[in-house]
Amino acid sequence: MNIERSDAIDRRAAKHAALGEPARLRIVDLLTLGDLSPSEIRAALGIPANLVTHHLNTLEAVGMVSRSRSEADKRRSYVHLSDEALEGLTPGAVERADRVVFVCTANSARSQLAAALWGQQSAIPAVSGGTHPADRIDAGAIAAAERHRLPLAHEQPRALSDVLTPKDFVVTVCDNAHEELGVAGNLHWSIPDPVRIGTAAAFDTTYAELQRRISELAPRLAAS
Repeated sequence: MNIERSDAIDRRAAKHAALGEPARLRIVDLLTLGDLSPSEIRAALGIPANLVTHHLNTLEAVGMVSRSRSEADKRRSYVHLSDEALEGLTPGAVERADRVVFVCTANSARSQLAAALWGQQSAIPAVSGGTHPADRIDAGAIAAAERHRLPLAHEQPRALSDVLTPKDFVVTVCDNAHEELGVAGNLHWSIPDPVRIGTAAAFDTTYAELQRRISELAPRLAAS
């Protein structure tokens, strides 16, 4: 498994290295829209034919482009973006989990919203807990969920120790909880506490940031 992961990283690195040249990045941009002949690429980029050939050879070497002969003029070729050209340029699934646990100090806002948002993005179960749970979910979090039509379980905040199992994938969503747990968590998202500010705008900002981060993590976390 480690060898497979290393090979995948090497392939990704090779593609990123190939795209580190602006002309090659531009070629790939153009090929996402349609196939082009080398002469058309030369005209579009305004560079010499020998440079076009060099760039195409580099892209072909890392599996990003392929070439085929024209059915009309056999002296002419067309460059195509390969099916796997963009594969691996953004990270894929990097972890596996039976369940996700979102953690903040009081389990009254950020972790509650995160668990609810996760349920809209992934089939992997999610719960939340607090290192020092409050008596109730903060009214601002409830109001934010209602504004965004997010179903929020109106449960009493729970202690992390009551919900956590050894197989859980732990995401801390507040600095206090992260620094208290140390390396015990899998990921940390440094998100300011909206309860401390108390405004609707603060809760909406928190909601948007959690939604963004969850939409990025969910496709990369696979079920065990």
